[in-house]
Amino acid sequence: MVDRRSLLAIASVLGLCAFRPTRRAYARPALAAESLADVPLELGGDWGRSLPGSARLVILRMRAVCLYGVRLLSDRQPGRLRVDNHTSGLPHIWLHDDQPTTAWIVVDIGERDWCKLAYQFGHELGHVLCNSWMRSASPSPPSQWLEEAMVEAFSIRGLGLLAASWEKAPPFAGDNAFAVSIRQYRQDLVTKYTSPDRDMAAWFRANRAALETGQRGTEGVAVLNILPVLEGEPGCVEDLGAVNRWPERTHVGAEDYLTKWQKSCAEIGASGKLPARLRERLGLA
Repeated sequence: MVDRRSLLAIASVLGLCAFRPTRRAYARPALAAESLADVPLELGGDWGRSLPGSARLVILRMRAVCLYGVRLLSDRQPGRLRVDNHTSGLPHIWLHDDQPTTAWIVVDIGERDWCKLAYQFGHELGHVLCNSWMRSASPSPPSQWLEEAMVEAFSIRGLGLLAASWEKAPPFAGDNAFAVSIRQYRQDLVTKYTSPDRDMAAWFRANRAALETGQRGTEGVAVLNILPVLEGEPGCVEDLGAVNRWPERTHVGAEDYLTKWQKSCAEIGASGKLPARLRERLGLA
């Protein structure tokens, strides 16, 4: 179990010691005394020869860099994070009935595959930031693709921040050079999503039917359009905390989804810039 003192020690190594999570005026969930940036973390599952203590350091560092300087405004943050490694299957959020205040992330990594761990954890952490960790958070078309694109961009953004942090102060002594591997892993993801399609609105019109029926593998243009927005404006990262705070969640079309998201941003004090940018880029203005 990692307590608040341990996490702050890691943050100080990163040069983040001046940062403190923003306190809120509204009521938090019963067991969530802190924010997503510093709730307790536990590891479970089968880590094989990837020592859980080492995996914990990578996870904590990825969480720290992804959320540094970001106001965590959601009123639906978990009280605890759990990360399990499974030896098969896709990474996902386990939507469970027990431990209702725990956000439960499942990853699937090989021995000491820290790049994949950081990437998979970052993607699922993005879902938690988007309030998609509770038992009622079952994903569904027609707008599930948009959340997937946003959290993928969130994780790729995090890998860039992780590489810079690792190069300056690696979690493992003398391991500064591993930052090169992190940057290459990130670039490989960007290359995978690179497409001749540059106009997001035209791409959306051409692919909307496939996207809204849940076909995966077509959202690369959206990922690479969202990534520079998240990298350029921390306020747009904060907007992710307003996602899915309405009963229908992703069960509505893109126009309605963006309208509900902008209203949710106003309710929690987020900027609303990201849904506005996406409305414009998707040609839905």
